[in-house]
Amino acid sequence: MSVQPPAAPHRIAIVDIDIPFWRMVAIIIKWAFASIPAVIIISIIFAIIGAVFGVIVGMMGLSIPSMKL
Repeated sequence: MSVQPPAAPHRIAIVDIDIPFWRMVAIIIKWAFASIPAVIIISIIFAIIGAVFGVIVGMMGLSIPSMKL
């Protein structure tokens, strides 16, 4: 029983995608709506990190200057 070497992978180049304009608009709108939960989750994570950093700085006795309007 002889073992054959694996075949070389075929190279493929995509030169054109034929998609109607309004279908592309629908896809972009879906992406925009799908990104909303991700932005909310990332904002919550950054808020938690900022709160932890503020507590650490406060425990060291330093004060974070605040802006007065």
